[in-house]
Amino acid sequence: MDDYQLTLADYLTILRRRAWLIVGSFAVTLAVGVAISLLLPPTYLSSGLILIESQQIPTDLVQATVTSYADERIEVIKQRVMTRENLLRIIRKYNLFADAASTLTPSDQIDYMRKSIGVELVNASLRPDRAGPATIAFRLSFEHRRAEVAQSVANDLVTLFLAENVKVRTQRASQTTEFLTQEADKLKKELDGMEAAIAKYKQEHGAALPENVALGMAAMQRVESDLRQVERDQAAAEDELRSLEAERSWAGTDTAANAGELQKARAEVARLSATYTESHPDVKAARRRLSKLEQEAVDNARGAASAPKPGASADPAVARIDARAATLRQRLKVLAAQRSSLRAQLGQMDVALVKSPQVEKDLAGLTRDYQSAQRKYEEIRAKQMTAQVAENLEDDQKAERFAVLEPPALPDKPVKPDRKKMLALSFLLALGVPAGAVGLMESMHGVVRGVGQISAITGLRPLVTIPIIPVAAERAQRRKIVLAVAGGGVLAAGIALVLVHFLVLPLDLVFMKALTRLG
Repeated sequence: MDDYQLTLADYLTILRRRAWLIVGSFAVTLAVGVAISLLLPPTYLSSGLILIESQQIPTDLVQATVTSYADERIEVIKQRVMTRENLLRIIRKYNLFADAASTLTPSDQIDYMRKSIGVELVNASLRPDRAGPATIAFRLSFEHRRAEVAQSVANDLVTLFLAENVKVRTQRASQTTEFLTQEADKLKKELDGMEAAIAKYKQEHGAALPENVALGMAAMQRVESDLRQVERDQAAAEDELRSLEAERSWAGTDTAANAGELQKARAEVARLSATYTESHPDVKAARRRLSKLEQEAVDNARGAASAPKPGASADPAVARIDARAATLRQRLKVLAAQRSSLRAQLGQMDVALVKSPQVEKDLAGLTRDYQSAQRKYEEIRAKQMTAQVAENLEDDQKAERFAVLEPPALPDKPVKPDRKKMLALSFLLALGVPAGAVGLMESMHGVVRGVGQISAITGLRPLVTIPIIPVAAERAQRRKIVLAVAGGGVLAAGIALVLVHFLVLPLDLVFMKALTRLG
Protein backbone atom coordinates (compact mmCIF):
# COMPACT_ATOMS: atom_id res chain seq x y z
CA MET A 1 0.00 0.00 0.00
CA ASP A 2 2.94 2.32 0.65
CA ASP A 3 4.11 1.92 -2.94
CA TYR A 4 0.80 3.02 -4.39
CA GLN A 5 0.72 6.48 -5.98
CA LEU A 6 -2.54 8.40 -5.81
CA THR A 7 -4.00 9.39 -9.13
CA LEU A 8 -5.97 12.46 -10.10
CA ALA A 9 -9.17 10.51 -9.72
CA ASP A 10 -8.17 9.60 -6.17
CA TYR A 11 -7.54 13.24 -5.36
CA LEU A 12 -10.90 14.25 -6.79
CA THR A 13 -12.57 11.56 -4.75
CA ILE A 14 -10.87 12.84 -1.61
CA LEU A 15 -11.98 16.39 -2.41
CA ARG A 16 -15.59 15.27 -2.83
CA ARG A 17 -15.52 13.26 0.36
CA ARG A 18 -13.84 16.01 2.43
CA ALA A 19 -15.59 18.97 0.83
CA TRP A 20 -17.21 20.14 4.05
CA LEU A 21 -13.93 19.90 5.93
CA ILE A 22 -12.15 21.89 3.22
CA VAL A 23 -14.78 24.59 3.03
CA GLY A 24 -15.16 24.85 6.79
CA SER A 25 -11.45 25.03 7.62
CA PHE A 26 -10.86 27.53 4.81
CA ALA A 27 -13.69 29.79 5.94
CA VAL A 28 -12.77 29.60 9.65
CA THR A 29 -9.08 30.23 9.04
CA LEU A 30 -9.74 33.13 6.71
CA ALA A 31 -12.33 34.62 9.06
CA VAL A 32 -9.99 34.38 12.05
CA GLY A 33 -7.12 35.91 10.07
CA VAL A 34 -9.30 38.74 8.79
CA ALA A 35 -10.68 39.37 12.27
CA ILE A 36 -7.22 39.53 13.77
CA SER A 37 -6.03 41.85 11.00
CA LEU A 38 -8.97 44.18 11.50
CA LEU A 39 -9.23 44.05 15.28
CA LEU A 40 -5.58 44.57 16.18
CA PRO A 41 -5.20 48.14 17.44
CA PRO A 42 -2.98 50.41 15.32
CA THR A 43 0.40 51.57 16.55
CA TYR A 44 1.67 55.00 15.50
CA LEU A 45 5.31 56.00 15.30
CA SER A 46 6.51 59.59 15.72
CA SER A 47 10.20 60.31 15.21
CA GLY A 48 12.51 63.29 15.14
CA LEU A 49 15.86 63.67 13.41
CA ILE A 50 18.68 65.22 15.46
CA LEU A 51 21.78 66.46 13.65
CA ILE A 52 25.22 66.37 15.28
CA GLU A 53 26.76 69.71 14.39
CA SER A 54 30.54 69.95 14.48
CA GLN A 55 32.45 72.49 16.54
CA GLN A 56 32.04 76.05 15.23
CA ILE A 57 35.53 77.17 16.33
CA PRO A 58 38.43 75.46 14.49
CA THR A 59 39.88 72.65 16.58
CA ASP A 60 43.43 73.82 15.95
CA LEU A 61 42.57 77.02 17.85
CA VAL A 62 40.44 75.58 20.66
CA GLN A 63 40.33 71.90 21.53
CA ALA A 64 37.17 70.68 23.27
CA THR A 65 37.50 68.56 26.40
CA VAL A 66 34.84 66.08 25.19
CA THR A 67 36.65 63.94 22.62
CA SER A 68 34.67 60.68 22.65
CA TYR A 69 32.88 59.40 19.56
CA ALA A 70 29.37 60.59 18.85
CA ASP A 71 27.80 57.12 18.94
CA GLU A 72 29.38 56.50 22.34
CA ARG A 73 28.04 59.78 23.71
CA ILE A 74 24.58 59.06 22.26
CA GLU A 75 24.53 55.70 24.04
CA VAL A 76 25.61 57.32 27.31
CA ILE A 77 22.92 60.00 26.97
CA LYS A 78 20.35 57.33 26.12
CA GLN A 79 21.10 55.46 29.33
CA ARG A 80 20.93 58.67 31.37
CA VAL A 81 17.64 59.76 29.76
CA MET A 82 15.97 56.35 29.99
CA THR A 83 16.24 56.14 33.75
CA ARG A 84 13.38 54.88 35.88
CA GLU A 85 12.63 58.35 37.23
CA ASN A 86 12.41 60.01 33.81
CA LEU A 87 10.30 57.23 32.27
CA LEU A 88 7.86 57.11 35.19
CA ARG A 89 7.45 60.87 34.98
CA ILE A 90 6.54 60.63 31.26
CA ILE A 91 4.22 57.67 31.90
CA ARG A 92 2.35 59.58 34.58
CA LYS A 93 2.31 62.79 32.55
CA TYR A 94 0.55 61.20 29.54
CA ASN A 95 -1.13 58.30 31.39
CA LEU A 96 0.33 55.90 28.85
CA PHE A 97 -0.90 52.68 30.43
CA ALA A 98 -4.28 53.78 31.72
CA ASP A 99 -6.08 50.75 30.26
CA ALA A 100 -3.60 48.28 31.80
CA ALA A 101 -2.59 50.10 34.99
CA SER A 102 -4.16 47.40 37.14
CA THR A 103 -2.33 44.53 35.44
CA LEU A 104 1.08 46.09 34.77
CA THR A 105 3.50 46.88 37.56
CA PRO A 106 5.69 50.02 37.31
CA SER A 107 8.63 47.83 36.28
CA ASP A 108 6.55 46.28 33.48
CA GLN A 109 5.45 49.71 32.33
CA ILE A 110 9.08 50.88 32.23
CA ASP A 111 10.07 47.79 30.22
CA TYR A 112 7.30 48.44 27.69
CA MET A 113 8.29 52.10 27.58
CA ARG A 114 11.93 51.26 26.82
CA LYS A 115 10.88 48.84 24.07
CA SER A 116 8.75 51.57 22.51
CA ILE A 117 11.67 54.04 22.34
CA GLY A 118 13.96 53.76 19.33
CA VAL A 119 17.35 55.37 18.67
CA GLU A 120 18.65 54.85 15.13
CA LEU A 121 22.06 56.21 14.16
CA VAL A 122 22.67 57.84 10.80
CA ASN A 123 26.21 57.15 9.62
CA ALA A 124 28.23 58.48 6.71
CA SER A 125 31.77 58.00 5.44
CA LEU A 126 33.17 61.53 5.63
CA ARG A 127 36.90 60.99 5.03
CA PRO A 128 38.84 58.08 3.57
CA ASP A 129 41.33 58.20 6.44
CA ARG A 130 38.70 57.28 9.04
CA ALA A 131 38.60 53.70 10.26
CA GLY A 132 34.81 53.54 9.78
CA PRO A 133 31.72 55.62 9.07
CA ALA A 134 31.04 58.58 11.34
CA THR A 135 27.74 59.23 13.07
CA ILE A 136 26.35 62.51 11.73
CA ALA A 137 22.79 62.29 13.07
CA PHE A 138 20.36 59.99 14.85
CA ARG A 139 16.62 59.43 14.73
CA LEU A 140 14.69 59.31 17.99
CA SER A 141 11.24 57.68 17.86
CA PHE A 142 8.38 56.51 20.07
CA GLU A 143 5.48 54.12 19.40
CA HIS A 144 2.00 54.36 20.85
CA ARG A 145 -1.59 53.51 19.94
CA ARG A 146 -2.56 57.16 19.84
CA ALA A 147 -0.84 59.38 17.29
CA GLU A 148 -0.92 62.57 19.37
CA VAL A 149 0.56 60.78 22.39
CA ALA A 150 3.34 59.33 20.26
CA GLN A 151 4.19 62.83 19.01
CA SER A 152 4.11 64.40 22.49
CA VAL A 153 6.31 61.73 24.05
CA ALA A 154 8.73 61.92 21.14
CA ASN A 155 8.98 65.69 21.63
CA ASP A 156 9.73 65.20 25.34
CA LEU A 157 12.40 62.63 24.54
CA VAL A 158 14.04 64.97 22.03
CA THR A 159 14.06 67.75 24.62
CA LEU A 160 15.59 65.40 27.21
CA PHE A 161 18.30 64.30 24.79
CA LEU A 162 19.21 67.89 23.91
CA ALA A 163 19.29 69.00 27.56
CA GLU A 164 21.24 65.94 28.66
CA ASN A 165 23.83 66.46 25.93
CA VAL A 166 24.43 70.04 27.07
CA LYS A 167 24.54 68.89 30.69
CA VAL A 168 26.99 66.07 30.00
CA ARG A 169 29.34 68.23 27.96
CA THR A 170 29.22 71.13 30.44
CA GLN A 171 29.76 68.85 33.42
CA ARG A 172 32.68 67.11 31.78
CA ALA A 173 34.30 70.42 30.83
CA SER A 174 33.79 71.89 34.32
CA GLN A 175 35.06 68.71 35.98
CA THR A 176 38.16 68.81 33.80
CA THR A 177 38.80 72.44 34.73
CA GLU A 178 38.19 71.73 38.42
CA PHE A 179 40.53 68.74 38.39
CA LEU A 180 43.32 70.68 36.68
CA THR A 181 42.81 73.60 39.09
CA GLN A 182 43.16 71.27 42.08
CA GLU A 183 46.29 69.70 40.58
CA ALA A 184 47.77 73.13 39.90
CA ASP A 185 47.07 74.22 43.49
CA LYS A 186 48.73 71.09 44.88
CA LEU A 187 51.76 71.59 42.67
CA LYS A 188 51.94 75.25 43.71
CA LYS A 189 52.03 74.22 47.36
CA GLU A 190 54.77 71.71 46.58
CA LEU A 191 56.75 74.39 44.76
CA ASP A 192 56.39 76.78 47.70
CA GLY A 193 57.57 74.06 50.06
CA MET A 194 60.55 73.30 47.83
CA GLU A 195 61.46 76.99 47.58
CA ALA A 196 61.33 77.28 51.37
CA ALA A 197 63.47 74.15 51.75
CA ILE A 198 66.08 75.46 49.28
CA ALA A 199 66.17 78.86 51.00
CA LYS A 200 66.58 77.22 54.41
CA TYR A 201 69.31 74.93 53.11
CA LYS A 202 71.20 77.88 51.61
CA GLN A 203 70.83 79.77 54.86
CA GLU A 204 72.16 76.86 56.90
CA HIS A 205 75.08 76.15 54.53
CA GLY A 206 75.74 79.63 53.19
CA ALA A 207 79.53 79.44 53.48
CA ALA A 208 79.66 76.01 51.82
CA LEU A 209 77.55 76.99 48.81
CA PRO A 210 79.38 76.72 45.46
CA GLU A 211 78.84 80.39 44.68
CA ASN A 212 80.30 81.36 48.08
CA VAL A 213 83.43 79.19 48.03
CA ALA A 214 85.62 81.88 46.46
CA LEU A 215 84.28 84.47 48.90
CA GLY A 216 84.91 82.01 51.72
CA MET A 217 88.49 81.50 50.65
CA ALA A 218 89.07 85.24 50.55
CA ALA A 219 87.40 85.66 53.95
CA MET A 220 89.53 82.83 55.32
CA GLN A 221 92.67 84.57 54.10
CA ARG A 222 91.55 87.79 55.77
CA VAL A 223 90.91 85.97 59.03
CA GLU A 224 94.30 84.28 58.86
CA SER A 225 95.93 87.66 58.24
CA ASP A 226 94.03 89.12 61.18
CA LEU A 227 95.09 86.18 63.34
CA ARG A 228 98.75 86.67 62.48
CA GLN A 229 98.44 90.37 63.22
CA VAL A 230 96.83 89.66 66.61
CA GLU A 231 99.55 87.17 67.45
CA ARG A 232 102.20 89.75 66.54
CA ASP A 233 100.45 92.37 68.64
CA GLN A 234 100.22 89.89 71.48
CA ALA A 235 103.94 89.07 71.30
CA ALA A 236 104.87 92.77 71.19
CA ALA A 237 102.63 93.49 74.18
CA GLU A 238 104.20 90.65 76.16
CA ASP A 239 107.72 91.95 75.34
CA GLU A 240 106.72 95.44 76.39
CA LEU A 241 105.15 94.11 79.59
CA ARG A 242 108.34 92.29 80.52
CA SER A 243 110.37 95.46 79.85
CA LEU A 244 108.04 97.49 82.08
CA GLU A 245 108.37 94.95 84.83
CA ALA A 246 112.18 95.21 84.58
CA GLU A 247 112.02 99.01 84.65
CA ARG A 248 109.69 98.78 87.65
CA SER A 249 112.31 96.77 89.49
CA TRP A 250 115.05 99.25 88.64
CA ALA A 251 113.02 102.20 89.64
CA GLY A 252 113.20 101.22 93.33
CA THR A 253 116.98 100.32 93.50
CA ASP A 254 120.26 102.16 93.19
CA THR A 255 121.91 99.73 90.86
CA ALA A 256 122.43 102.16 88.05
CA ALA A 257 125.10 99.99 86.64
CA ASN A 258 122.60 97.17 86.07
CA ALA A 259 120.22 99.62 84.48
CA GLY A 260 122.91 100.92 82.27
CA GLU A 261 123.86 97.39 81.23
CA LEU A 262 120.22 96.56 80.54
CA GLN A 263 119.83 99.62 78.38
CA LYS A 264 123.01 98.76 76.54
CA ALA A 265 121.76 95.18 76.02
CA ARG A 266 118.50 96.45 74.58
CA ALA A 267 120.24 98.84 72.28
CA GLU A 268 122.52 96.04 71.16
CA VAL A 269 119.54 93.77 70.42
CA ALA A 270 117.82 96.54 68.48
CA ARG A 271 120.97 97.25 66.51
CA LEU A 272 121.60 93.60 65.63
CA SER A 273 117.88 92.90 64.79
CA ALA A 274 117.99 95.80 62.32
CA THR A 275 120.94 94.22 60.61
CA TYR A 276 120.46 90.48 60.95
CA THR A 277 117.58 88.00 61.17
CA GLU A 278 116.39 86.42 64.34
CA SER A 279 118.26 83.20 63.59
CA HIS A 280 121.66 84.96 63.47
CA PRO A 281 124.04 83.83 66.30
CA ASP A 282 124.85 87.40 67.40
CA VAL A 283 121.15 88.25 67.65
CA LYS A 284 120.49 85.08 69.65
CA ALA A 285 123.40 85.78 71.97
CA ALA A 286 122.29 89.39 72.50
CA ARG A 287 118.75 88.27 73.27
CA ARG A 288 120.00 85.66 75.78
CA ARG A 289 122.09 88.31 77.55
CA LEU A 290 119.07 90.71 77.52
CA SER A 291 116.78 87.99 78.91
CA LYS A 292 119.33 87.24 81.68
CA LEU A 293 119.59 90.90 82.69
CA GLU A 294 115.81 91.30 82.62
CA GLN A 295 115.38 88.21 84.78
CA GLU A 296 117.94 89.56 87.29
CA ALA A 297 116.10 92.86 87.33
CA VAL A 298 112.79 91.08 87.97
CA ASP A 299 114.34 89.06 90.79
CA ASN A 300 115.78 92.20 92.32
CA ALA A 301 112.42 93.91 92.03
CA ARG A 302 110.68 91.05 93.81
CA GLY A 303 113.27 91.09 96.55
CA ALA A 304 112.89 94.80 96.91
CA ALA A 305 109.12 94.52 96.96
CA SER A 306 109.25 92.12 99.91
CA ALA A 307 111.11 94.74 102.00
CA PRO A 308 109.27 97.84 103.08
CA LYS A 309 110.29 101.00 101.26
CA PRO A 310 108.72 104.05 102.69
CA GLY A 311 107.63 106.50 100.06
CA ALA A 312 108.25 104.13 97.09
CA SER A 313 104.63 104.22 95.86
CA ALA A 314 104.83 107.94 95.62
CA ASP A 315 107.42 107.83 92.88
CA PRO A 316 105.83 109.26 89.64
CA ALA A 317 108.02 107.06 87.44
CA VAL A 318 106.87 103.94 89.19
CA ALA A 319 103.23 105.00 88.95
CA ARG A 320 103.54 105.53 85.22
CA ILE A 321 105.15 102.12 84.81
CA ASP A 322 102.39 100.45 86.84
CA ALA A 323 99.64 102.17 84.82
CA ARG A 324 101.27 101.18 81.55
CA ALA A 325 101.66 97.59 82.74
CA ALA A 326 97.97 97.40 83.72
CA THR A 327 96.98 98.70 80.31
CA LEU A 328 99.20 96.10 78.62
CA ARG A 329 97.72 93.29 80.69
CA GLN A 330 94.18 94.35 79.74
CA ARG A 331 95.22 94.52 76.08
CA LEU A 332 96.72 91.06 76.32
CA LYS A 333 93.35 89.74 77.56
CA VAL A 334 91.58 91.39 74.64
CA LEU A 335 94.14 90.07 72.16
CA ALA A 336 93.80 86.56 73.60
CA ALA A 337 90.01 86.70 73.18
CA GLN A 338 90.42 87.94 69.60
CA ARG A 339 92.86 85.15 68.83
CA SER A 340 90.43 82.52 70.16
CA SER A 341 87.56 84.01 68.14
CA LEU A 342 89.65 84.14 64.97
CA ARG A 343 90.80 80.55 65.43
CA ALA A 344 87.15 79.46 65.90
CA GLN A 345 86.18 81.29 62.72
CA LEU A 346 88.99 79.59 60.85
CA GLY A 347 87.76 76.23 62.12
CA GLN A 348 84.23 76.91 60.95
CA MET A 349 85.44 78.11 57.55
CA ASP A 350 87.58 75.04 57.19
CA VAL A 351 84.61 72.77 57.99
CA ALA A 352 82.45 74.69 55.49
CA LEU A 353 85.05 74.28 52.76
CA VAL A 354 85.31 70.56 53.51
CA LYS A 355 81.49 70.21 53.31
CA SER A 356 81.22 72.24 50.09
CA PRO A 357 81.19 69.25 47.64
CA GLN A 358 78.43 67.46 49.58
CA VAL A 359 76.47 70.69 49.93
CA GLU A 360 76.79 71.29 46.19
CA LYS A 361 75.53 67.76 45.49
CA ASP A 362 72.54 68.07 47.86
CA LEU A 363 71.66 71.50 46.51
CA ALA A 364 71.81 70.20 42.93
CA GLY A 365 69.31 67.44 43.89
CA LEU A 366 66.96 69.93 45.49
CA THR A 367 67.24 72.20 42.44
CA ARG A 368 66.51 69.33 40.04
CA ASP A 369 63.41 68.35 41.99
CA TYR A 370 62.29 71.96 42.04
CA GLN A 371 62.81 72.41 38.29
CA SER A 372 60.95 69.17 37.54
CA ALA A 373 58.02 70.24 39.72
CA GLN A 374 58.06 73.68 38.13
CA ARG A 375 57.89 72.20 34.61
CA LYS A 376 55.00 69.98 35.65
CA TYR A 377 53.26 72.95 37.24
CA GLU A 378 53.66 75.01 34.05
CA GLU A 379 52.25 72.13 31.99
CA ILE A 380 49.25 71.78 34.31
CA ARG A 381 48.69 75.52 34.24
CA ALA A 382 48.73 75.52 30.43
CA LYS A 383 46.23 72.63 30.39
CA GLN A 384 44.11 74.44 32.95
CA MET A 385 43.91 77.51 30.74
CA THR A 386 43.03 75.33 27.76
CA ALA A 387 40.33 73.57 29.78
CA GLN A 388 38.94 76.93 30.90
CA VAL A 389 38.69 78.08 27.29
CA ALA A 390 37.03 74.77 26.40
CA GLU A 391 34.56 75.23 29.26
CA ASN A 392 33.68 78.68 27.95
CA LEU A 393 33.25 77.08 24.55
CA GLU A 394 30.74 74.62 26.02
CA ASP A 395 28.93 77.34 27.97
CA ASP A 396 28.51 79.40 24.79
CA GLN A 397 27.47 76.22 22.89
CA LYS A 398 30.16 76.77 20.28
CA ALA A 399 31.41 73.19 20.55
CA GLU A 400 29.83 70.10 19.01
CA ARG A 401 26.09 70.12 19.71
CA PHE A 402 22.79 68.45 18.89
CA ALA A 403 20.38 70.34 16.63
CA VAL A 404 16.84 69.27 15.78
CA LEU A 405 16.72 68.85 12.03
CA GLU A 406 13.22 67.35 11.88
CA PRO A 407 10.97 67.68 14.96
CA PRO A 408 8.58 64.80 15.70
CA ALA A 409 5.49 65.10 13.51
CA LEU A 410 1.96 63.84 14.05
CA PRO A 411 1.84 60.43 12.29
CA ASP A 412 -0.94 60.14 9.71
CA LYS A 413 -0.92 56.35 9.41
CA PRO A 414 0.02 53.50 11.71
CA VAL A 415 3.21 51.53 11.34
CA LYS A 416 1.79 48.42 12.96
CA PRO A 417 0.11 46.14 12.26
CA ASP A 418 0.79 45.73 8.53
CA ARG A 419 -2.74 44.73 7.58
CA LYS A 420 -1.86 43.97 3.96
CA LYS A 421 0.72 41.41 4.94
CA MET A 422 -1.55 39.98 7.60
CA LEU A 423 -4.40 39.56 5.10
CA ALA A 424 -2.09 37.92 2.59
CA LEU A 425 -0.81 35.60 5.31
CA SER A 426 -4.36 34.83 6.39
CA PHE A 427 -5.28 33.87 2.84
CA LEU A 428 -2.24 31.62 2.53
CA LEU A 429 -3.05 30.00 5.86
CA ALA A 430 -6.67 29.56 4.72
CA LEU A 431 -5.34 27.61 1.74
CA GLY A 432 -2.85 25.59 3.74
CA VAL A 433 -4.97 24.63 6.73
CA PRO A 434 -7.60 22.67 4.67
CA ALA A 435 -4.82 20.78 2.90
CA GLY A 436 -3.22 19.88 6.21
CA ALA A 437 -6.55 18.92 7.77
CA VAL A 438 -7.46 16.67 4.82
CA GLY A 439 -4.05 15.04 4.88
CA LEU A 440 -4.32 14.40 8.60
CA MET A 441 -7.80 12.91 8.30
CA GLU A 442 -6.78 10.67 5.39
CA SER A 443 -3.69 9.42 7.23
CA MET A 444 -5.79 8.57 10.30
CA HIS A 445 -8.34 6.51 8.30
CA GLY A 446 -7.00 3.55 6.30
CA VAL A 447 -9.33 3.76 3.28
CA VAL A 448 -8.74 1.63 0.17
CA ARG A 449 -9.21 3.73 -2.97
CA GLY A 450 -9.85 2.33 -6.40
CA VAL A 451 -8.78 -0.68 -8.44
CA GLY A 452 -5.12 0.26 -8.44
CA GLN A 453 -4.86 0.28 -4.64
CA ILE A 454 -6.69 -3.10 -4.42
CA SER A 455 -4.30 -4.56 -6.98
CA ALA A 456 -1.34 -3.14 -5.00
CA ILE A 457 -2.62 -4.80 -1.81
CA THR A 458 -3.73 -8.22 -3.19
CA GLY A 459 -1.44 -8.54 -6.16
CA LEU A 460 -4.45 -9.47 -8.32
CA ARG A 461 -6.49 -7.30 -10.59
CA PRO A 462 -10.30 -7.42 -10.00
CA LEU A 463 -12.37 -8.92 -12.80
CA VAL A 464 -15.24 -6.44 -12.48
CA THR A 465 -15.59 -2.98 -10.87
CA ILE A 466 -18.99 -1.78 -9.81
CA PRO A 467 -19.24 2.03 -9.97
CA ILE A 468 -20.98 4.09 -7.36
CA ILE A 469 -24.69 4.23 -8.10
CA PRO A 470 -25.89 7.50 -6.65
CA VAL A 471 -29.36 7.77 -5.27
CA ALA A 472 -31.50 10.87 -5.10
CA ALA A 473 -30.36 11.73 -1.58
CA GLU A 474 -26.72 11.50 -2.57
CA ARG A 475 -27.28 13.67 -5.63
CA ALA A 476 -29.03 16.23 -3.47
CA GLN A 477 -26.17 16.14 -0.98
CA ARG A 478 -23.64 16.57 -3.79
CA ARG A 479 -25.54 19.58 -5.07
CA LYS A 480 -25.47 21.09 -1.59
CA ILE A 481 -21.74 20.54 -1.40
CA VAL A 482 -21.21 22.19 -4.76
CA LEU A 483 -23.38 25.09 -3.77
CA ALA A 484 -21.58 25.42 -0.44
CA VAL A 485 -18.20 25.39 -2.13
CA ALA A 486 -19.38 27.94 -4.67
CA GLY A 487 -20.91 30.06 -1.94
CA GLY A 488 -17.72 29.89 0.12
CA GLY A 489 -15.70 30.93 -2.89
CA VAL A 490 -18.04 33.81 -3.62
CA LEU A 491 -17.96 34.85 0.03
CA ALA A 492 -14.16 34.70 0.13
CA ALA A 493 -13.97 36.68 -3.10
CA GLY A 494 -16.40 39.25 -1.70
CA ILE A 495 -14.41 39.57 1.51
CA ALA A 496 -11.20 39.93 -0.49
CA LEU A 497 -12.76 42.71 -2.61
CA VAL A 498 -13.99 44.51 0.49
CA LEU A 499 -10.58 44.32 2.10
CA VAL A 500 -8.89 45.56 -1.05
CA HIS A 501 -11.37 48.43 -1.29
CA PHE A 502 -10.94 49.62 2.32
CA LEU A 503 -7.35 48.71 3.07
CA VAL A 504 -5.47 48.78 -0.22
CA LEU A 505 -7.15 50.84 -2.91
CA PRO A 506 -10.75 51.70 -3.76
CA LEU A 507 -12.26 49.34 -6.35
CA ASP A 508 -13.15 52.13 -8.77
CA LEU A 509 -9.47 53.13 -8.88
CA VAL A 510 -8.51 49.50 -9.35
CA PHE A 511 -10.91 49.22 -12.30
CA MET A 512 -9.63 52.48 -13.75
CA LYS A 513 -6.02 51.28 -13.55
CA ALA A 514 -7.01 47.95 -15.10
CA LEU A 515 -8.81 49.67 -17.97
CA THR A 516 -5.88 52.01 -18.49
CA ARG A 517 -3.46 49.12 -18.78
CA LEU A 518 -5.78 47.24 -21.11
CA GLY A 519 -6.00 50.34 -23.32
